[in-house]
Amino acid sequence: MASVAQFAPIHLGLDVHRDTISVGILGPDQQVPEVDRIPHDEPSVRRLVGRLGDPRLLRACYEAGPTGFELARLLHRMGVRCEVIAPSLIPKAPGDKVKTDKRDCRRLARLHRAGELVCIRIPTIGEEAVRDLCRTRADMVADRTRARHRLSKFLLRHGRVWRGGATAWTQAHERWLLAQQFDEPALAATYGHYRVVLESRDAHLDAIEADLASWYDRPPFAEQVARLSAYRGVTRLGALTLAAEVCDWRRFARASQFMGFCGLVPSEYSSGQRTVRGHLTKAGNAHLRAQLARVGLGLPAPPRRRRADRPPPAGPAPSGRRPGMGSPAAPVRPVPSPGRPQERQEHRGDRDRPGARRVLVGGDDRLTHHPSSPPRDRPRRCAHPDDAPGRRRCRSDPREPSATATARRP
Repeated sequence: MASVAQFAPIHLGLDVHRDTISVGILGPDQQVPEVDRIPHDEPSVRRLVGRLGDPRLLRACYEAGPTGFELARLLHRMGVRCEVIAPSLIPKAPGDKVKTDKRDCRRLARLHRAGELVCIRIPTIGEEAVRDLCRTRADMVADRTRARHRLSKFLLRHGRVWRGGATAWTQAHERWLLAQQFDEPALAATYGHYRVVLESRDAHLDAIEADLASWYDRPPFAEQVARLSAYRGVTRLGALTLAAEVCDWRRFARASQFMGFCGLVPSEYSSGQRTVRGHLTKAGNAHLRAQLARVGLGLPAPPRRRRADRPPPAGPAPSGRRPGMGSPAAPVRPVPSPGRPQERQEHRGDRDRPGARRVLVGGDDRLTHHPSSPPRDRPRRCAHPDDAPGRRRCRSDPREPSATATARRP
């Protein structure tokens, strides 16, 4: 009878670079992976798989990066199970400050066998092609924005400021740009080069959008584009971009998972009874997050209903509430009696230190000093509803910067 170890899988941790691949080979009975280094080409990968035995028993993984998914597709064609790992979710010790190719491939092999790695979805060749075309358009938009900024800042340096409206890069702004003339030959040549670059960027962007338009009704995203473009504020171009970035929407069982994939969840550092949440993590797909932001900016704001237009609630008004209003009636503030502010103030009891004086700002911006009054026999009332009976608001001593102070107790 064959031993169980003969049918146990062999885990391969691959540290992939442009020219080489460092391979960590972790057998069934091994605790420390063996390291091998091979060239990054198809014959070398086939020789490696051939000398390791049955391809169905191999489990390979490598980090997602600039080398793409071609190695994973090659291994899949050879019958090897290969997973592409999300680099930001790889466990790492805080004290680990040494990074080499050997250590990386060994760590990948050990963590992959322990099941501590999170893999990403590998797109098909057609999905990746359309996604690259959508991202090319985003690059062209960024290039056009930079070209516009160079041209506008050049004109600003020479005192040419657009005053024809709040929005630039319109037809009126284009006519204003065509009317700009420079007497110096060097400035005229510089302005002409900036204009030519901007026109070429516009032409490239129009050509890419024309190519993308042919993919609205073609697989693999025709059905998704039809569904997404039915939502308010989502154009067909935006729907194609969303579909190309997500590909398979069934991966997300809940909305919170999709928000985490986009990086639109708040950061949090909580411990014990303390909960601290910060800004958005922005640790997800940046292209998808930018497209969702464009969709949100394109939505019109909902119309506001005035309070007078809101219908009153049905039925009799509850006790303590005004008829036709859904909130309790606000308390009416009494009108203060005439006199100086010092005379209208209510005495707070024995709370001031000897010699302390009240310093108040009068209506005519003059400082008025008033000696502290003798204590009264009646009990002191809290000056603020949020103040506890043992707390008071400090307004008597200008040398105390805090807003509250503890009352003196006999």
